[in-house]
Amino acid sequence: MTLHKGASASDRKHIGHPVNPFYGEADPVAGMESAPPRHTLPDGPVSPRTAYQFVHDELMLDGNSRLNLATFVTTWMEPQAGVLMAECRDKNMIDKDEYPRTAELEKRCVAMLADLWHAPVPSEAVGCSTTGSSEACMLAGMALKRRWMQRNKDRYPGQARPNLVMGANVQVCWEKFCNFWEVEARTVPMEGDRFHLDADSAAALCDENTIGVVAILGSTFDGSYEPVDEICAALDEVQKQKGWDIPVHVDGASGAMIAPFLDPDVVWDFRLPRVASINTSGHKYGLVYPGVGWALWRNTEALPEELVFRVNYLGGDMPTFALNFSRPGAQVAAQYYTFLRLGRAGFRAVQQATRDVARSMAERIGALGDFRLLTQGDQLPVFAFTTADHVTAFDVFDVSRRMKERGWLLPAYTFPPKREDLSVLRVVCRNGFSLDLADLFIADLEELLTELRQQPGPMQRPENVATAFHH
Repeated sequence: MTLHKGASASDRKHIGHPVNPFYGEADPVAGMESAPPRHTLPDGPVSPRTAYQFVHDELMLDGNSRLNLATFVTTWMEPQAGVLMAECRDKNMIDKDEYPRTAELEKRCVAMLADLWHAPVPSEAVGCSTTGSSEACMLAGMALKRRWMQRNKDRYPGQARPNLVMGANVQVCWEKFCNFWEVEARTVPMEGDRFHLDADSAAALCDENTIGVVAILGSTFDGSYEPVDEICAALDEVQKQKGWDIPVHVDGASGAMIAPFLDPDVVWDFRLPRVASINTSGHKYGLVYPGVGWALWRNTEALPEELVFRVNYLGGDMPTFALNFSRPGAQVAAQYYTFLRLGRAGFRAVQQATRDVARSMAERIGALGDFRLLTQGDQLPVFAFTTADHVTAFDVFDVSRRMKERGWLLPAYTFPPKREDLSVLRVVCRNGFSLDLADLFIADLEELLTELRQQPGPMQRPENVATAFHH
């Protein structure tokens, strides 16, 4: 969550601005109204229509979410899903005794995901809904640390310091986890054309204090899958040689809802005995509006019972394992609706259509001659590209800025160590981003390139204002 400062003295000093009497009220002779203060509570109420109009007008300056090629988050659902969510927005998910059917839908979703991800005994898998993958990753990390603590009671607390191994391409939530829960983050930097974690590098960083290895099924930097099976095999060898039994958590924020349908032969899930837990974002390729995520563990052994709290003040015994307590049940209902609505065949069709759009766009952008593709959109429906070596008139930040002028939100950013020299653009294709919209995007890009090619050089946009990408 972004942190914001309080209003300055000048901000708190409100100077009323006249507002056309037609603006929020139907009576044009009622006199001019003043705009309410922005950073302090107004002295009195305004009509609901006026309040709505003020907020509505400010929000018009936001970008168009359907044209946002930066976000992985779902920006379109069917009208029926929207109605269902509106019907459930006043239900507190945590009140399972008061809302037993909402709790049942959550339970069914967990069971469906356990089956989809090949849990050895789906009925023994445990899981829960979360506000998104960030919370799910925090819960998975806590379980990894607690399991390690149980195995090392004679060494922790004391001199032993737990560590977590991952690639430098992980989402920022893993850095937060290590910071908040006092775990050493051991990150494998990018090297050359390797932009994510590989098996040998992961194994080399492990030791007796490693609580786990995080493998990303779908890197946010370029859309590529990390080789989960190879990482597990390398850790199997580590256990044979050193005796360290190191579990793997698969961060499938995006890929865990792509691979089961489009890449069934890719082995990454509970079919690998070393995979202890998996998370995904229901609000990404789970096709639900934000915010809902899911965290699943192979069995109760992977989730220590001491982390599960049981409370009864809401009317019945209720086990809970989450960082957030109160949150709406609407997204869980929408997730169950989507599972019921699409089924396996429907998910396969939707995700294939999205991948087809991504691959088509990547191919057409590569054919322009001004760019070099890093990925092709053939894993996640996501691809990254940079300017070709011969291009000197503009850079990726110029492209991002100028495309934004046309309504397209196209992120540009630099890669992490040791590839800070590489700046890229990234396109995320989602359900609702059609081939027709892709055609419009390519047409705008082609038209823009005729102008950018005439520049004397890049505009030298500072890196600290580069487009965000961590979502």
